[in-house]
Amino acid sequence: MPLSRSLSMTSLSGVLPAWEEDELPVEDLLLFEVAWEVTNKVGGIYTVIQTKAKITVDEWGENYYMMGPYFEHNFKTQVEGCEPPNPAIRKAMDALNNNGCQVHFGRWLIEGSPFVILFDIGSAAWNLDRWKGDLWETCKIGLPYHDREANDSLILGSLIAWFFKELTDQLGDKPNVIGHFHEWQAGPGIILSRSRKIPMATIFTTHATLLGRYLCAGNADFYNNLDKFNIDKEAGERQIYHRYCLERAAVHCAHVFTTVSQITAVEASHMLHRKPDVVTPNGLNVKKFSAMHEFQNLHSTSKARIQEFVRGHFYGHLDFNLEKTLFFFIAGRYEFSNKGADIFIESLSRLNYLLRVHRKDITVVVFFIMPAKTNNFNVESLKGQAVRKQLWDTAHTVKEKFGKKLYDALLKGLIPDMISILDQDDFTIMKRAIYATQRHSLPPVTTHNMLDDSTDPILSNIRRIGLFNSRNDRVKIIFHPEFLSSTSPLLPMDYEDFVRGCNLGVFPSYYEPWGYTPGECTVMGIPSVTTNLSGFGCFMEEHVSDPAAYGVYIVDRRSRSPEESCNQLTQFMFTFCQQSLRQRVIQRNRTERLSDLLDWKYLGRVCRKYYCILVTHLSPQTEGFRYPRPYSVPPSPSASVPSTPHHSDVEDDDDDDEPYNEDEEAERDRLNIKGKKKQPGELGSCRANTGLQSVMLMDV
Repeated sequence: MPLSRSLSMTSLSGVLPAWEEDELPVEDLLLFEVAWEVTNKVGGIYTVIQTKAKITVDEWGENYYMMGPYFEHNFKTQVEGCEPPNPAIRKAMDALNNNGCQVHFGRWLIEGSPFVILFDIGSAAWNLDRWKGDLWETCKIGLPYHDREANDSLILGSLIAWFFKELTDQLGDKPNVIGHFHEWQAGPGIILSRSRKIPMATIFTTHATLLGRYLCAGNADFYNNLDKFNIDKEAGERQIYHRYCLERAAVHCAHVFTTVSQITAVEASHMLHRKPDVVTPNGLNVKKFSAMHEFQNLHSTSKARIQEFVRGHFYGHLDFNLEKTLFFFIAGRYEFSNKGADIFIESLSRLNYLLRVHRKDITVVVFFIMPAKTNNFNVESLKGQAVRKQLWDTAHTVKEKFGKKLYDALLKGLIPDMISILDQDDFTIMKRAIYATQRHSLPPVTTHNMLDDSTDPILSNIRRIGLFNSRNDRVKIIFHPEFLSSTSPLLPMDYEDFVRGCNLGVFPSYYEPWGYTPGECTVMGIPSVTTNLSGFGCFMEEHVSDPAAYGVYIVDRRSRSPEESCNQLTQFMFTFCQQSLRQRVIQRNRTERLSDLLDWKYLGRVCRKYYCILVTHLSPQTEGFRYPRPYSVPPSPSASVPSTPHHSDVEDDDDDDEPYNEDEEAERDRLNIKGKKKQPGELGSCRANTGLQSVMLMDV
């Protein structure tokens, strides 16, 4: 689903450094993008290929195809079956179908409607032992029988290599074939294609190294010991040596090796022993609104829906002002240390202390949106929403009677008192509604019944710091151990709407090769916290002079100790809590203005660069760009910047003291964007019409 942005926040098109347009001879090429997550949502790669599809189809048209595994449910709900427009592809599919291996074709019903070729792994499983033997004879990699995921990836890779062999036999010299493979699950396809000398050009993209993810999950001091790990030993101890071998072989077989961030490029150089040829940051579809300031209006609307949920969840303990309540959240896969949930929880304890001492009028409600094992909704959470709805219905019933009697009195020229408008029954109904909100227990921390309540890392650490949503706590915690859905009876909101309604996303990850969650916040104009160990954080440090002024706070987890990083995160959050309403509005405007940096329409040009490399053998170089620090005073108060205006108890008392013109500030930002000069020795644009065939025939 495309993420939307506001036209009023001023598009930067025509201001970002111009890319040299490299015209690829797409009419002479066929591009196949291979990933396990084509039509099959598992993790972040699904978002990458789904959001990139539109710009790729726009450029390549019917010469672009996606390939992945066939799952019946996904095919029936996401794919419109049709016949291949290319007769060579039809014949290649028939060759596999005639040999008992089912291949399905259709259009994936996402933006761009790309063609998909899906291979039924189950129908070809009878070949597994033979294909295991082929893999062993080819590269001496053996797969254990109990690792189903690795075995399935081998079946998929064997079918894809078979398909490419049939296709290239049909095509002859033209058009040439490019295969772009994502992650280790697609690795066998590239290994077998190269070992069989199929005449095609290949690209392999790693979004995170296998071993890197395992080491970080085990609390290893990963980045300070990259050059010290015994890679084979570490992979063997974690029983993933065969997967690591597939990943490393695929990396070295590819003509072009890419990864998604500079931090992952360094990791890949050590873990996989090949330096990436190109770094290709992940983008998003940024769709503009036609109405002015629309994204600010959406923030207010979505925030009101979150406030309604909070009213129900904290019934009986709603002694804080919702108009002075900020909503923070963390979301993603449940990787407690990798995603930074450990230092986030510790920082919340310290933030709670600071707010109780210095800002008792501010309350922070923190949402943890991470899927965990549950068996149902928490009864107390459901009861809270039922009580809230009952109060709402009671208030509306009384309001209707009150309004009619008030109307009649005013027509008679009278100003009525409360006794004459509300009768005794009305007072009784309201008293019963108030008594129904009485609660003798604290509001629940989690919205669901957890299966591993006693050992769950998040709940265990919440117990350790003692944040139980008591009246004295200025930081309240809600753990929602399921992904959000608009059909939920508890919090009926899609993830995008929920993000729009929050004030700050906090993602202090230790291991995050890219990081879509802070990127999604940025596109929607929501400030976020990231780290310099995430690809997104490194990207923003490289391209924005003062990220914090634009609502991207970057925690240093590379050169600081965990204690220092925790203190820095606490300070970021406390500083954010000190902002006035006006300062937060200005910051959201600035944050949303960065969305052009993350648009596939801009970052997609990098993809064109590595296709040009395949065509021309030239090394990639892209011109840099950098947002300057904004002219106006930074919106985030800090003890080290005494000139920054302090928070006002009355949010909008002094809003007119500092005149702020959004269009003028946007114009300053546009004029100050600087393009980095091309360095000596950098190559110009790729020439599009030189020999692809020489690349295709390269040996491993």
